[in-house]
Amino acid sequence: MEVKIRNRSRMMQMLALLMFASLVWAYAQLEWGMPQGAGRPSPTARGAILAADGSVLARTVNKKRVYPQGTLAGQIIGMMGESSGLEGLEAAYNRDLESGQSLKLTIDPRTQASAEAALAEGVKTHEGEYGSVVVIETRTGRVLAAASYPAFDPNSWRDYSAETRRNRPFLDVFEPGSTVKGLVVAAALNENLTTAATVYDTPMRRHVGGRWGSVINDAVQHPSTLTTKQVLRFSSNVGMSHVVEHFPSEKLRNYLTSYGFGQDVQLPTVSAATGRLQPLRKWDDLVRVTNAFGQGMSSTTLQLAAAYNTLANDGMYLSPRLVEGAGVGERREVIRPGTAREIRGLLEAVVSEGIKTQAGIEGYALAGKTGTAQVVVDGKYSSTIYDSTFAGFFPADAPRVTVAVMVHGAKLNYHGSMLAAPIYKRIASGLISEWGTAPRIEPEKAEATTP
Repeated sequence: MEVKIRNRSRMMQMLALLMFASLVWAYAQLEWGMPQGAGRPSPTARGAILAADGSVLARTVNKKRVYPQGTLAGQIIGMMGESSGLEGLEAAYNRDLESGQSLKLTIDPRTQASAEAALAEGVKTHEGEYGSVVVIETRTGRVLAAASYPAFDPNSWRDYSAETRRNRPFLDVFEPGSTVKGLVVAAALNENLTTAATVYDTPMRRHVGGRWGSVINDAVQHPSTLTTKQVLRFSSNVGMSHVVEHFPSEKLRNYLTSYGFGQDVQLPTVSAATGRLQPLRKWDDLVRVTNAFGQGMSSTTLQLAAAYNTLANDGMYLSPRLVEGAGVGERREVIRPGTAREIRGLLEAVVSEGIKTQAGIEGYALAGKTGTAQVVVDGKYSSTIYDSTFAGFFPADAPRVTVAVMVHGAKLNYHGSMLAAPIYKRIASGLISEWGTAPRIEPEKAEATTP
């Protein structure tokens, strides 16, 4: 009996020692960062992040994560901490990267660099606070560029604030302003509620919404009557109030939803904000009108680009894509192909007849719409802080890319035509030069140059 008791006592002691040893080992792992399991990969096994052309954007060298392109696409890539991704794609795809899988993006380095340079120049020249640009390949939805300003270098991420590290094209929410007019006119054309030649009475101000409504105003001087084409050309809020006067609220809101507003962007794994549309129960006459010129709703630059890409892509909405092989996403028809071609012509006229100097390039068909939106501060629209926007595509007759631009808080020439449109123009100029596309020669010019 005594032998059995002694044996049991020794066994209990051994178990206690083993339990104590395991506790000590666990503590050592936490305290000194020791390996936490044989199955955990070493830092050198972490997969690389590559651009569309195979350029390395992130890789591990001598157990250290490095970013060879510096600030290029810095906010998209994000950064690593001691052992795992903290922000951006490094965090979103941490498990895949840890397992050794490499990540190939749709980002084209030259387009990304061009977008970042154009955005930086525009924001600095106009003394803005920050901005973002998205460039989408029209037929595929692939994101060729997603630029943020100020720039961020993940190699020294501790030197930057959380605001600077922010992936603004995907996360910043703002009122898109008059850029929405192009989308709403397209919807009205699709519903046969207007034509390009329909004429409206357009004083500089108009009361809408009955007894509980409000007065809307136009900022740009224009004739007392405007066609729908001219409503876009002069960016008339009063004109838009007529265009949507007989547009059922539910149907118009459904169009905006189909364009992607107020919806989650179907971008697998990557964080993206939603933006907002007011619930249908609040859509009285005034809300319907203000939404028609982009006020009272919100969007991200990514959502705005995807919406305009619908017009460029013959009326077919495509979910944006950032990571190759991550799924195709949504595809749906919003407007008829014929309607899409018609609105592209009207938006080309906005550039060629209205803001040719700011957004046009001689010999090339560019199309788009500006926006200048007052920013809500403490529940009221500010008279000093604006978001400057532009959304468009090119070539207008057979679009290859769609571009959306947003700059916040510019102190000098904050109007979309003076700030956002030239950023679009510079990006377009770079891509057209890269493509080697010959300019169109107008017939009269061709005759003048014929020997």
